[in-house]
Amino acid sequence: MVEAAAWPRWLRQDPKPPRASLTTRILAVNLIPLALLGGSLFFLDTYRRQLLHERFKMARIEAQITAEALAGASRSRQEALLVQIGKEQRMRLRMYDAEGRLWADNFALARPSYTLVDPGTEPFRHKLARTLDRVVDFTVGAPPLPLYRDLDSQRAEYWPELTRARRQGLTQITLRYAPDRTPVITAAAPVGVKGSSLLTTRNARDITLAVRSARQTLFTIFAFSLAVSIVLSLYLARTIIEPLRKLVRATVRVRLGRDREVEVPRMNDRGDEIGVLARAVSDMTSALRVRIDAVESFAADVAHEIKNPLASLRSAVETLTRVNDPHLRDQLIEVAAHDVRRIDRLVSEISEASRIDAELSRAKFEPVDMAALAENVIQAREGRGQNLDRRVMLRCGEGKFIVAGVPLRLERVIDNLLDNAVSFSPPGGVIQLALEQRGKSIRLTACDEGPGIPQKEREKVFTRFHSVRPETESFGNHSGLGLAIGRSIAEAHDGSLIAQDRPDGRSGACLALELPAA
Repeated sequence: MVEAAAWPRWLRQDPKPPRASLTTRILAVNLIPLALLGGSLFFLDTYRRQLLHERFKMARIEAQITAEALAGASRSRQEALLVQIGKEQRMRLRMYDAEGRLWADNFALARPSYTLVDPGTEPFRHKLARTLDRVVDFTVGAPPLPLYRDLDSQRAEYWPELTRARRQGLTQITLRYAPDRTPVITAAAPVGVKGSSLLTTRNARDITLAVRSARQTLFTIFAFSLAVSIVLSLYLARTIIEPLRKLVRATVRVRLGRDREVEVPRMNDRGDEIGVLARAVSDMTSALRVRIDAVESFAADVAHEIKNPLASLRSAVETLTRVNDPHLRDQLIEVAAHDVRRIDRLVSEISEASRIDAELSRAKFEPVDMAALAENVIQAREGRGQNLDRRVMLRCGEGKFIVAGVPLRLERVIDNLLDNAVSFSPPGGVIQLALEQRGKSIRLTACDEGPGIPQKEREKVFTRFHSVRPETESFGNHSGLGLAIGRSIAEAHDGSLIAQDRPDGRSGACLALELPAA
């Protein structure tokens, strides 16, 4: 395995600022909705304020109703009412006279209807809940509340709300925190016209418990959702990132060329986009290897093919300086000239074979009439005398023979087929070109009357520098690239070029060019 430190510099260094990994981004995207859900924990403070607002209205109403009930009653009746109302409503009620002295307290007249909880005696979970309450209050910017205390409460002046109620003649509400951070709501109301006043106190623990219960439920849902989201995010990241990492490692090794047989994983068991990508990269790598092997083989063949005429040319030139016989000198000069022409032909053919793929990949295809093109090639060759004494006959079936392609390149294929047929046909032989339509394809066949091509040799004739020539032909007149170039052009047009038997069963070779009909 190639470690990251061994990867090429361009792959290890990125001029752009580093970004978060794909795993981190997947996790972040999945956690954003949960973060919003978690933020709703703080908005429970709105729920708490609504509950307190409703409780304030209830405390005001209770204080006013109680004050009216006490206004016309005797002292003994007032004390009885304080005990009864305090017990039923779980409140503490205190009466103050006109001088502000406490004269009646239902907690003193009877058993207290509630007791404030000492936070020191509560379990740890309650302490944690109070800490969370403080965090929420700080986050939402809740105003601080005074602590509720009963010290020195024998005088009305100790309670500011009671002082305001006595002075203004209106009911006053005040919120404080009990030692355990539960709300304590006090309501002060004037009683009658003699200056007496009433102070009610309620420890609204149910509000805190309701808010904490809702917060706990929401937090439990949030924690569970967070755990599930993290697990699913990591699973999703693993199913995406691990295959990508395997592809990266394999492609880097292919690029470095350290392992000729390295295989890019195809991931055939995956039918998603990652599997499609893996198979596409694998196929691309295989195609690149085939192309690289072809280039390497082609380069070796080029060196070999050029080396032979160069050696012959060198031998002729070196011998020429030591020969005095004019006839022999003329023969050596002819050999040298022949080798020069051979090298020139090889260079031209090699150059064309090398640029065909690149040229056709950029070319714009156009409709081409194969019948007219074949007729033009035959006439041009007749005019140049390239067919020698062979007779070329063109036979066309019914219909039009239109294909999409590059006319000059298709012309080159037909010319190469005729070159090959002329080479192997006997003197005075007939070369038959036939055009026919087969379904959605146009087929052009070139048949000669030569010895034919053995079955096992039919693919070899399309390899580059295949140099099996007829005995009657002078050596070096062909480069062995004609049929290879023809097949390359055919395949670039989404077609094919193959060797087959003559359809009439007679002796001779038959090469078939098949192209998609336009």
